Amino acid sequence: MAGPASLWRDTSRTAVPAVTPLPGAAQVDVAIVGGGYTGLWTAYYLSLADPSLRIVVLEKNTVGFGASGRNGGWCSAIFPASMRKMAALSDRETAGRMQRAMNDTVVEVGRVAAGEGIECGFQQGGYVSVARNEAQWTRAQAEVQGWRDWGFGDEQIRLLDVSEAESRVRITRTLGGTFTPHCAVIQPLDLVRGLANVVRSRGVMIYEATTVTSIESGVVRTDHGDVRADVIVRGTEGFTPSIPGAKREIVPMYSLMVATEPLTDQQWSEVGLASRETFSDKRHLRIYGQRTEDGRIAFGGRGAPYHFGSKVRPEFDIDVRVHKMLRGIIFDMFPTLSGINFTHEWGGNLGIPRDWVPSANFDRKTGIATAGGYVGDGVATSNIAGRTLRDAILGVEDSPLLELPWAGRTSRRWEPEPIRWAGVNAVTALFANADRTEVESGKPSIAARQFWRVLGH
Repeated sequence: MAGPASLWRDTSRTAVPAVTPLPGAAQVDVAIVGGGYTGLWTAYYLSLADPSLRIVVLEKNTVGFGASGRNGGWCSAIFPASMRKMAALSDRETAGRMQRAMNDTVVEVGRVAAGEGIECGFQQGGYVSVARNEAQWTRAQAEVQGWRDWGFGDEQIRLLDVSEAESRVRITRTLGGTFTPHCAVIQPLDLVRGLANVVRSRGVMIYEATTVTSIESGVVRTDHGDVRADVIVRGTEGFTPSIPGAKREIVPMYSLMVATEPLTDQQWSEVGLASRETFSDKRHLRIYGQRTEDGRIAFGGRGAPYHFGSKVRPEFDIDVRVHKMLRGIIFDMFPTLSGINFTHEWGGNLGIPRDWVPSANFDRKTGIATAGGYVGDGVATSNIAGRTLRDAILGVEDSPLLELPWAGRTSRRWEPEPIRWAGVNAVTALFANADRTEVESGKPSIAARQFWRVLGH
């Protein structure tokens, strides 16, 4: 139940209490299913707003077992759905408010971590994304112009020339890039464990090693007894398909990571990242990296397959082909690191909704709240989800959070198998092929561009 042997698990400095399963049937005000960021942020903000609430968190494994404790450590203002998509769900002004709320959320996570004494290495060094071929450079320029068209200036994102990009990170074949200040690095397992300790201190009961077998209006059924509650919050993200009736709500996709041994000062002078910027390039099949507090590169990316029937299994956390690919990308980006040792490799699943739009929703009639579908950008998004669910559950009038376009909506369900398996894996193959052809031709992939347009980008 401890999860894979990730860098984050092996370097965590946060003390955790012994695992305590649900002792038996219970009656509470709020029952939260899932001991990750979504559930714990919701518990945190609810307990602050109303300390009298009886709140329990139910977790099948241990706190932070899923994506919350395994991710790349980016606390980012990236929202998976584009401004165009959010404007279509609301209007131009509201879409802009959504992005500004995301920007503020990065600061909010840092504020809470500092204020509550959560030692998670939070440092807001921003995010640099380099262009390494002509197609990526074309995309970088279009990206910045797109933000300008929506009324955002350099405070949101700016274009970097070669020297500016290399002053932040020295990646081979850099033609330029983009930079946004709205991203911080964290030790993700320390953040989730620290948050759990804070809510425990506020009277929230956390029961681990407790499997939820069904969620119904007014009751959560578990292998240790039923928990009756006025409000039930489901924050299960990539594990949502394991909940009866939710098989097609989320596709669990795997994202894998590797970590190097600590680099020397000389090696860091050749790599850059002096402000601990997060980094990637403009390929379609996403990659992501950070400089850890103890001087390693923690690096991840997509490319693992979707498993038929939305299966989630421990053996999927390791994929020899993808982990080898990630190590190869690091050596391609930073050839001076050739020969360095890698100390960790791990992975985990994330949740993708059918339209790639996250949501935060509370059905007052059933008393069931849900949030998720973060498409791998959940560290900050889960925080704003927790605050949004707080306002919805407590019936806060004139809440600006409840006016944001992702609040109160749901995505349509994924197609049944085998259509789901064929479609999702076809998109992964499309992105991988698009990246290869862009390196060879220098021209943006028409197929990838058309796919992004279909998604509303």
